[in-house]
Amino acid sequence: MKPGVTGLQRVIDAGGYSLLGLQAAWRHEAAFRQEMGLVLLLLPVGLWLGANGVERALLIGSLLLVPIVELLNSAIEAVVDRIGPEHHPLSGRAKDQGSAAVLIALINTVLIWGLVLWEHGT
Repeated sequence: MKPGVTGLQRVIDAGGYSLLGLQAAWRHEAAFRQEMGLVLLLLPVGLWLGANGVERALLIGSLLLVPIVELLNSAIEAVVDRIGPEHHPLSGRAKDQGSAAVLIALINTVLIWGLVLWEHGT
């Protein structure tokens, strides 16, 4: 185990680092800003459309998954870019797979919203 800050101070420090990460994503990642706009727009709709707690959790949880995956994708891209600007097949693969993860999260959201709304229409 690494020596360092422990206890409540560690939790406070971790929260600060998380806020710095969110600020950096907002400042440098257009996709993150767009996805957060979508979340802020659809979150109240999901609360309204969900007929019960499970439906609301599915609708909102699927929305929140998209920016979570986008943050991870952006982190992968930042690390790859930090290593160097030259093209390397593994760097390309890492970036492509991060992008694919975002795509799957978006598809997941569309499917969940579609199924919940379809259930309401039948």
